[in-house]
Amino acid sequence: MKGIGIVLIIIGIVMMVFRSINFTQEKKVADVGPIEINKQENHTVNWPLYAGIVVTVAGVVVLLASNKNKA
Repeated sequence: MKGIGIVLIIIGIVMMVFRSINFTQEKKVADVGPIEINKQENHTVNWPLYAGIVVTVAGVVVLLASNKNKA
């Protein structure tokens, strides 16, 4: 449980620092005999700042809850 809390905190901080992820996907458009035509598409995934804050707070809650269970 403690490990999950730490991972959530790290993910939340990364989400607050990096507000989006960009990646490229290659798609096959046509394949005619020995000729192949491919197309690269750029995609962006964005999330709001409060999503990172929520994940970080959830990690802190899980971390504190795991410490209370051991006491």
